[in-house]
Amino acid sequence: MTVAFTTLGCKLNFAESSALAKALLERGHTRAKQGEEADICIINTCSVTDAADHKDRQIIHRIRRQNPKAILIVTGCYAQLKPTEISAIEGVDYVLGQDEKFHLEQFIEQLENQQSKILLSPIREVDDFHGAYSKDDRTRCFIKVQDGCNYFCSYCTIPLARGKSRNPSIASLAEQAQEALNGGAKELILSGVNIGDFGRSTNEHFIDLLRAFDQLDGDYRIRISSCEPNLLSDEIIDFVANSRHFAPHFHIPLQSGSNTVLKIMGRRYTRELFAERVAHIKSVMPQAFIGVDCMVGVRGETTECWEDYVQFVESLPVSQLHVFTYSERANTRMLEMDLEVIPQKERERRSKQLHEISARKTATFYKEHEGDEALVLWESAKKDGQMFGFTENYIKVSCPYDKAKVNTFERITVPRPC
Repeated sequence: MTVAFTTLGCKLNFAESSALAKALLERGHTRAKQGEEADICIINTCSVTDAADHKDRQIIHRIRRQNPKAILIVTGCYAQLKPTEISAIEGVDYVLGQDEKFHLEQFIEQLENQQSKILLSPIREVDDFHGAYSKDDRTRCFIKVQDGCNYFCSYCTIPLARGKSRNPSIASLAEQAQEALNGGAKELILSGVNIGDFGRSTNEHFIDLLRAFDQLDGDYRIRISSCEPNLLSDEIIDFVANSRHFAPHFHIPLQSGSNTVLKIMGRRYTRELFAERVAHIKSVMPQAFIGVDCMVGVRGETTECWEDYVQFVESLPVSQLHVFTYSERANTRMLEMDLEVIPQKERERRSKQLHEISARKTATFYKEHEGDEALVLWESAKKDGQMFGFTENYIKVSCPYDKAKVNTFERITVPRPC
């Protein structure tokens, strides 16, 4: 049969969709061509916010309109958290939980025997780790090294959607990564839900995973996706600074610059620790790009807390802010707390304020590195006769399109920011 995948949310979802598609293709199914009605449509959803849920529903309706005769299967985080809600959407044929989606090929082959519209396992009872890496972009490869989270922050549903922290062995991941490199990948991105917690299942350590990946064969570089500040040790930072293949690029969730709010959120660090991590990165890698996750408008974020938050963020020598607006999520502890509720318009105002700070910080970072020598990896995307790539410290550059440059490294001088 012809199958079509639609993936929403994080890069982990994209890696998993790629693995699921590979399994189906190996069973003899084919990908539906663009514009072609598929026999089976699989939607791998996100549920990090209410806005994500809303987008999921819009996509489900759109896919059904475009493929009126297809079997429509919804899976992913939204499916795990709200299966009954999804099954009630007109046109949805099946809802598969996070564990069940990794048996998609067997499920499809036994469709005539399916009795239930919803197949779902209690996520906290799931111990299996299902490896995945995205092959959709030969240049960049997202490798799933960890899944789940044991932190249960007061505002977050991810542990309810992804289950407990778990991972495979370093040896198996190194083998998978080498396979990706042998297949033409030039950049590996280590992905997971809480990758700094790597090793919980195998009694190994994240730093040992980094050492193993730094010893692979080939011409490549590696980026680490989001890593909690309390797990991003000085040892890891120093290793990256002196490694052969790791890029000077970090993504660290802050979530709030107020210690009062961090405590309400159930985060496992203070802003002082966060500032120490950023300072250490900059001391050993002055050129490093540092992206920061920030949430605004959570319950208890009073005006005083907000002003404290903004002042702290302004003081950080970081490169970019990824701003998320808080939305109330069912089954989270924050809803049980007697705290000030921030009006939606004020949440939006605070989000805009952080976005403006982010734009200034990114412009400053680009300006600071104008004229630097850097190694860019050119990508295949083409727009208005230009091609694009990123330096090791994540500065986006462009040049006239040259097919011969795609998926190759080139030493350049960083141009003046546009």
